[in-house]
Amino acid sequence: MQKVVIHDLGQVGFAEGWELQTLYRDKLIDRKRLLRNGGQVTREMTHYLIVCEHHPVFTLGKTGKVENLLVSEATLAEDGIDYHEINRGGDITFHGPGQLVLYPIFDLDYFFTDVHKYVRCLEEAVIKTLFKYDIHGERIKDFTGVWIKDSYKRTKKICAIGVHLSRWVTMHGLAFNINTDLSYFDMIVPCGIADKDKEVTSLATILGEEQDMIELKNCLIGHLGQVFEFEGVIDRR
Repeated sequence: MQKVVIHDLGQVGFAEGWELQTLYRDKLIDRKRLLRNGGQVTREMTHYLIVCEHHPVFTLGKTGKVENLLVSEATLAEDGIDYHEINRGGDITFHGPGQLVLYPIFDLDYFFTDVHKYVRCLEEAVIKTLFKYDIHGERIKDFTGVWIKDSYKRTKKICAIGVHLSRWVTMHGLAFNINTDLSYFDMIVPCGIADKDKEVTSLATILGEEQDMIELKNCLIGHLGQVFEFEGVIDRR
């Protein structure tokens, strides 16, 4: 069973989370290079999982379109919203308070070398978490992430997923809307999907009340551990 060190950042700026992701990714890639060049590695294999909420930020993936940001830079500045163009796949999305973000930095050589399976496993952990709340999460063909049906049977996106892999080491991950202020999504075309039948929702909106973020965090991390079959170790630094 693989060992994953879990680093809970609390609520942080996007740049801080990205910097830590990059640090861990480079550490795993350096280890791979050393092994492939015949070097000796004394420490046991360790993967990483960053857990956080972000201050309000829009991020645009490498395949996204900047026109899917519907407001000006001046508006972003006035509202205190950051903006970053980043190296994950996918289009534009929002991160902010009340949204649970998980960034696995895994060397998939120790799990499986299949990017599609990796994304499906991230989705599966969220689906299992939703089931605990008597909500049926589902996948939609040609769209990543996790979707649910609201009380009017309309399809809503509750979790966005965007990843980046380098030498089979993962970055970025999933953003699960729990108590998220959904009004931020009015400033973008979320994930580049303009279809009004595929809008964004949150767990609090579906259940009608604010949810316990700590309980959700523990539940989701537990299901991620089940799906990927890893042992989680909390980093208490």
